[in-house]
Amino acid sequence: MSKIAFVFPGQGSQYVGMGNSFYEEFTESREIFDIASEALQLDMKKLCFEENEQLNITEFTQPAILTATIATLKALETVGIKPDVVAGLSLGEYSALVANKTIDFRDAVKVVRARGKLMQEAVPVGVGTMAAILGLPNETVEEVCKGINGIVELANYNCPGQIVISGENEPVNKAVELLKEAGAKRALLLNVSGPFHSSLLQPAGDQLKEVLENVQFNNMVVPYIANTTAEYVNTIDDVKPLLIQQVYSSVKWEQSIIKMIENGVDTFIEIGPGKTLSGFIRKIDRHKTVINIDKSSDLKDLPEKLGGVIC
Repeated sequence: MSKIAFVFPGQGSQYVGMGNSFYEEFTESREIFDIASEALQLDMKKLCFEENEQLNITEFTQPAILTATIATLKALETVGIKPDVVAGLSLGEYSALVANKTIDFRDAVKVVRARGKLMQEAVPVGVGTMAAILGLPNETVEEVCKGINGIVELANYNCPGQIVISGENEPVNKAVELLKEAGAKRALLLNVSGPFHSSLLQPAGDQLKEVLENVQFNNMVVPYIANTTAEYVNTIDDVKPLLIQQVYSSVKWEQSIIKMIENGVDTFIEIGPGKTLSGFIRKIDRHKTVINIDKSSDLKDLPEKLGGVIC
């Protein structure tokens, strides 16, 4: 029997105008923008729809992406399609937890703003960085990073032949040099504000724990796959520790997709800005159905694309 996974993008997927078509067409989507604006005391429409510098500042990027994503989800829900499992990449994990009813959106948008601020402030500007490594096996990247003095760690396992490393400037630069020598097709530094998903972010995780103490977690209606374990999570007791750990640990996206496929998922619907996750999933298994919902026009032929899956 066919199974559907809803997957949600993370930071870096933002663009000016994200969520706008859903805002224009769906009352349910407008309500999400209104809730976010009221909860954060800012104009979420302006943040997402108009040119501004704040959209690329982590503290604002994270709630903006979450809002645009959940506005998209609310529109999708009007079509009547439901997932068997949900997952999100890094920040996207919060969208997944809203989708499966574990966290209320109003709470989630406040948490991710705090999360963004904590991640931004955890390491002084210029102390840490990240780099994308293309064309090498995971094991080679792991081995090279382990042999370098200082902090350089694997931050994201995106798909076969694409890994992101994170850590202190000098060790990351050294890793880039050595990985090029080891045969990487490309090894390039990323324009990011910090060494995300590395142990340097542990202080941010510790402080996030205090933020999450004030959040009510509800029983999930469908399971989700946790970034740090690439395993199904069915109980809310595990959610909070996993969200804390996620800030300073590797995101095992490739392994998460493989786990879902092993459990019978054959259709992935990426919900939210961009098409990054769809690209990753196709590289992991090109035989699965992968659909991207980024604009309201993407909903029009969705039942036809899914065929018998939703019958």
